[in-house]
Amino acid sequence: MTTLTHSQGARTGLWQRIARMAGIPDDESRAPQVPWRLAVVGTLLVGLVLGIYRWYQQTHSFTVGLDYFEQDFQTYWMRLFYIQMTIITLVGVIGVPLLWFTRPATPSMTERQELRLYYGILAFAAVASVIVVAALGLFVEADAAWHQVTIRDTDFTPTHIALFYFVIPASLVAGVLGFIWLHTRVPYFVNRVSMPLALMVSGFLLIMPNLGLNEWGHTFFYAEELFAAPIHWGFVFLGWALFAIGGFVIQLIIRIRELTRIDAPQAIR
Repeated sequence: MTTLTHSQGARTGLWQRIARMAGIPDDESRAPQVPWRLAVVGTLLVGLVLGIYRWYQQTHSFTVGLDYFEQDFQTYWMRLFYIQMTIITLVGVIGVPLLWFTRPATPSMTERQELRLYYGILAFAAVASVIVVAALGLFVEADAAWHQVTIRDTDFTPTHIALFYFVIPASLVAGVLGFIWLHTRVPYFVNRVSMPLALMVSGFLLIMPNLGLNEWGHTFFYAEELFAAPIHWGFVFLGWALFAIGGFVIQLIIRIRELTRIDAPQAIR
């Protein structure tokens, strides 16, 4: 029992230190604030990763990325594919059961802790918005342009490896982990399901089999890469799932309003 108590205390202390570094101090004497430091640092880190990836594409796509069957493609692109898919898979395989089996039996938190948590989620949503814009502007359009100017050879191209085997799987794993964490740790969402968040996660999930359908169609009966082709409609429909973030934000705002509402005293007669 003593060992278990020490272990729990160590984990609690670690999370408190991480929260303080992120700008979310667990201090009941202070009013909750939006962790702008977390949002800024997160946005910069995401921008750095995506920027380096885009630079790598610009540098190596046309020199060693035109033919899947060349050895240089295996060295510069398939090796990157295997590394990122292995890391993303391991994060999901380890993270999902870890979050589920370590969930508290009866999660509880004070109103200030819950409010501070929602501010943190909104900060993460700000970072996610940057990821979406970067993915659409840097990778989705790059993939469409790539197929307009090069000959389609296999399912593995420099733009596919960046978009369909990095950005979307990483977003899916992050969404699944966030969904499980929210519904097992936050009392307001326990024993219920946030439909907007479920729609967002399912959008990333269903894009993957739609990718298989798309590549199968292009291989056997539809070689042209017209943006408005019916074979692409699934990507548009599933991409609309991202609009559900508005509903999720509304859910948070409604709860924040409940937590911050002050009942006015009765008028003196």
